[in-house]
Amino acid sequence: MSLAVKSIKSLAPLLDRVLVQRIKAEARTAGGIFLPESSVKELNEAKVLAVGPGRTDEGGKRIPMSVQAGDKVLIPQFGGSPVKVGEEEYSLFRDHELLAKINE
Repeated sequence: MSLAVKSIKSLAPLLDRVLVQRIKAEARTAGGIFLPESSVKELNEAKVLAVGPGRTDEGGKRIPMSVQAGDKVLIPQFGGSPVKVGEEEYSLFRDHELLAKINE
């Protein structure tokens, strides 16, 4: 197991934060032609890697998170807090900033 994978597994989001990694677009067309790196766009889809325990309301009751680790979600094009571990890039979003959960 690489150092980056160990480090990211030990990273636990707090409160209502969600750690995600963007899903990269295919660098190859359906016909098998490889596209240059400059033409490959980042998708607004991400995989949820870790989820915080949720925030608490004014009465002290825990508000459950809307996603869990392993879910695929739509994220805003801009925003979130970037996190870089080794060569890999991740983002932290608040639960309410996620746009949608993708059901497969």
